[in-house]
Amino acid sequence: MIALLTDFGTTDIYVGVMKGVILSIDPQAQIIDITHDIQPQNVRQAAFALLNSYRYFPEGTLFLTIVDPDVGTDRKPIVVQAGKYTFVAPDNGVLSYVLYEIRDAFAIELNNPTYQLATVSSTFHGRDIFAPAAAHLAKGVALRAMGTPMLYPVTLPEPTLSVSPKKITGEVMHIDHFGNLITSIGYLRWVAPERLTLNKRFGEFATAPVPATTAIVGVGDTVITGIRRMFGEAERGDVLALVESNGYLEIAVNQGSAAARLDVSIGDRIELQIG
Repeated sequence: MIALLTDFGTTDIYVGVMKGVILSIDPQAQIIDITHDIQPQNVRQAAFALLNSYRYFPEGTLFLTIVDPDVGTDRKPIVVQAGKYTFVAPDNGVLSYVLYEIRDAFAIELNNPTYQLATVSSTFHGRDIFAPAAAHLAKGVALRAMGTPMLYPVTLPEPTLSVSPKKITGEVMHIDHFGNLITSIGYLRWVAPERLTLNKRFGEFATAPVPATTAIVGVGDTVITGIRRMFGEAERGDVLALVESNGYLEIAVNQGSAAARLDVSIGDRIELQIG
C-alpha cells in the first residue's frame, strides 16, 4: 500500500500523474490519499499530519510525502525505513515528527537513476524521482538498491510545548476543513470527569495535571474558560476548547469556523492557564 500526502491540491494534474507513474511501474499497487490539501510549502503542517495518520495504516505501508519548497536544489530525496513503515520524501524535515517518535530508522539517499524516470525535471521530483521510488519499493526492490545509506536526515524543531506549574504554552499546528484549530498542546487524557493530564509527545516523559473546568485558554484576544469533552456541550456558535481525537487541545466554534472567527493562523501562540 502506498499512502500519499502532498500540498499539490486536486485542481491540477500533479497527483493524477504521480499515480499514473506508480501504476505504470507496479500495476498491483494500492494507492490511498491521506490529503493533498496541506498549505503550499508548509513542511511543518505536513510533518504534523503525517505524525497523526501513519499509525492507523497497516504495517508495511509506504508513505509518499511530498511538500517540497526546495525542489531542484541540493536537498536530497530520501527513503527511510522506520519501525514497520517506509517513508519516501524530500530531506527537508517533513519526516521529523515521525522520526522523533520511531527511533529505529534507517535512511537511504535516492540517487540510483535506475529507479527514476529517464528524464528528471528540476520542478517535479514527485513525478520523476519520488513516485518511481515508491513504486519500485512497493514492487519489492530492496531498500539498499535505491541509493546510498545516509546519516541524520534533516529535522525540524519540536512543536512549541512549554510546561510550568501554572501555564502551558503551545502553538496552532493545523487548521482543519471546519476551521478548528489543532494545537501542539497534547497528549491530553481524561482521568476524571473534571481533570485531565498532559503527557508530552516527544523527549523526556512528563505529565501535568489540568483542571478541566477552571483551565483558561488564551488565543489572541480571546479567552475561553474550561475544556469540554465534545462540541455538543456548547451552544451553536459558541467558542469552545476541547480535546480532539488525537489528544491535542483544540479550539473550535460549534458549527462554525474558529479560524475565521478568531482570525488565527498556523503558528500562532496558545496559552493554557492551569493554576
